[in-house]
Amino acid sequence: MFTRATTLEQFAAIAALARTIWTEHYTPIIGTAQVDYMLSRFQSTAAIAEQVQQDGYFYYLVETTGSAIGYFAVQPRAETLFLSKIYVRSDRRGQGWGRTMMDCIEQLARDNRKSQITLTVNRHNAQSIAAYQKLGFENLGSVQTDIGSGFIMDDFCFAKQL
Repeated sequence: MFTRATTLEQFAAIAALARTIWTEHYTPIIGTAQVDYMLSRFQSTAAIAEQVQQDGYFYYLVETTGSAIGYFAVQPRAETLFLSKIYVRSDRRGQGWGRTMMDCIEQLARDNRKSQITLTVNRHNAQSIAAYQKLGFENLGSVQTDIGSGFIMDDFCFAKQL
């Protein structure tokens, strides 16, 4: 079900999944130009490989009956586990996959002796904000990050104590 991605083939599968999910989900929120830029910069096969090999990220591919249906990425930090990505294909949402993925992420945090999970979410992503709040995350405030080429990530920072 959850496979830690370590090969270029797995990174490519995640990048393809990201293109499908991000294009559908984020285009109405941040527009096509920023989605394309962010996919290229953060979710291409090469970008994922760099995050894993150089930045300490762990990517997990979520599969059922041989089909990739989602993925998540975490980065252990000093006191926290940073949840960088958590996505489920639209045709698999509402089936408990988000909760199942979050259970796995919480266990990863405990296994790494982290007392908190943190994440950022676009401030206009109402559906995801509601899901995080339902899962026990608290909004710690807003953060804006310049990601280059004139684009800004306008997010809320959320945290959950374990």
